[in-house]
Amino acid sequence: MRRVILLMHMSLDGFVAGRNGEMNWITIDDEIFKDANELATTADVALYGRNTYQMMASYWPSVLANSNSTALEVEHALWMENVRKIVFSTTLENAEWNNTRLIKQNITEEVIKLKHEPGRNMIIFGSPCLTHSFMERGLIDEYRININPVVLGGGVPLFKKIQDRVNLKLSRSMTFHSGVVGLLYESKNG
Repeated sequence: MRRVILLMHMSLDGFVAGRNGEMNWITIDDEIFKDANELATTADVALYGRNTYQMMASYWPSVLANSNSTALEVEHALWMENVRKIVFSTTLENAEWNNTRLIKQNITEEVIKLKHEPGRNMIIFGSPCLTHSFMERGLIDEYRININPVVLGGGVPLFKKIQDRVNLKLSRSMTFHSGVVGLLYESKNG
């Protein structure tokens, strides 16, 4: 069965965005980019909430047109352009980015159907609101959390409205040269 993998950057104090949604504190360098690109090769579906989808849809196509883009950026942009994308939103009217499907209701049922389809993993890239919704429903199989060496003091928390304990098993930890620590946890609840 396919797995839902969350890839999220987090501050040391547990926030995934600042008080005003800012993400300029996130460390992205070649080493972290390479790790994300390696993860992308294990998946054939990208999952997004509305806000992150709109941000990604406006950014990644421009990378392909920019002659100053790095090889790692282009590699990821090509994957993003071609991968099947699913955006979960009750307010978005349409999703026009290449290979995108919009799901407006029945999240749990839709994700369970997707998990049973043939194919590779599905990745949530960021998308804090979608992540909270998936966590509440027990739909995340693997948590890849990149802890950035910064304390924000407030903002959007990674863990919100968790009603039941989620048992996890540490599968891997990695310290990047930038000081970011990557943790890979597998859900033991599934």
